[in-house]
Amino acid sequence: MAPDLILDIPNDLASIEEAVEFVMEQCSGCGDDPRRLRLNLRVGLSEALANAMLYGNAQDPSKRVKVEVAFQGTTITARVTDEGSGFDPYRVPDPTTPGNLLKAEGRGIFLMRKLLDEVYFNDRGNSVTLVLRLPPDREEGCVDGGARA
Repeated sequence: MAPDLILDIPNDLASIEEAVEFVMEQCSGCGDDPRRLRLNLRVGLSEALANAMLYGNAQDPSKRVKVEVAFQGTTITARVTDEGSGFDPYRVPDPTTPGNLLKAEGRGIFLMRKLLDEVYFNDRGNSVTLVLRLPPDREEGCVDGGARA
C-alpha cells in the first residue's frame, strides 16, 4: 500500500475524533454510498485507533499511533500501527458466543470485521489494515486521491 495520507498521532483517546474526521474529509468524494463511508469507515477506524491506544500502546502517553490511508478509485485502505509488542488476533474471544456476551474484550475487532470488506493484522500483531470498497459513483467517478474528476 502506497499511502496518500500519513498521520502520526499522540497516544491520547481525545485525538481519535479529530484524526478520524480528517480522514473522512479526505475520502468523502469517493463512491456512491456516503452512509457506508460515514458509518463503516468511521466506526472501523475509530475502533482500530482506540485498540491501538488502549491495548497496543497500553495507554502510554509517550507512544504514538501511525495512520496510513490509501485511496485507489473507490477502495479505501487504512493501516493503523501502534508501538506495542503486538498480540494474536485469533486468540481474542468471540464476543457473540454465550459465554462472552458480557465481556468487553473482542468487540472492537468484531465490529471492524463486520463493517469493513477486509481486516487483517501484521504478523507481529501491532498493525491492522482495514479495507472498504464503495460502489462507484454513477455520475462522475472518483480518481486516485479521493477527489472527483
